[in-house]
Amino acid sequence: MADYPIVTADEALERLKEGNKRYTSDTEQHPHMDPARRKELEEGQHPFAIVLSCADSRVPPELVFDQGLGDLFVIRVAGNVAKDKVIGSIEYAVKFLKAQLVVVMGHEACGAVTAALGNAAPPSSHIGAILENIKPATYLARTMEGDLLDNSIRLNTKLVSEQLKDSQPILAPAISAGELKIVSAHYNLNGEVEFMDA
Repeated sequence: MADYPIVTADEALERLKEGNKRYTSDTEQHPHMDPARRKELEEGQHPFAIVLSCADSRVPPELVFDQGLGDLFVIRVAGNVAKDKVIGSIEYAVKFLKAQLVVVMGHEACGAVTAALGNAAPPSSHIGAILENIKPATYLARTMEGDLLDNSIRLNTKLVSEQLKDSQPILAPAISAGELKIVSAHYNLNGEVEFMDA
């Protein structure tokens, strides 16, 4: 298998920003979608970034960032929450695929956060388990000025990012060693991604 150069977190972030600019200006390149790329990926994957995003059908990271096959390691779950299986997936991409950037991306009008604000599911359901992970953000948002839903969505994204930054035994040490960066992002339904702390 060919040796692939490691893409630094800063370079990866720049690629995502440039891809989102193409997406919002209708100048997408749709890279890495041809038979040659599919053949190349038979030898293994080398994604340059990890994206944890909501499962919402309006927020497909590969399209939003104008990336192709093998470019992004994407994990999607309602409310972009991070429990063991999600964190384990991120750890895998950091440790074995050498990705150096994690983007936690929430989005405008998130249904999971809306549900957490309204207690829309019984606590014993699997949906309820997701909402319980979002509720700390909704409690903090109630103390803030401004739009409750928007504040809750943004806080949820930031809290998940902070959770990942503190995660042992792989993510926190990788950050300390300068081998990993975790950033928060917010997707507006007009297509634009706002990086909140990068």
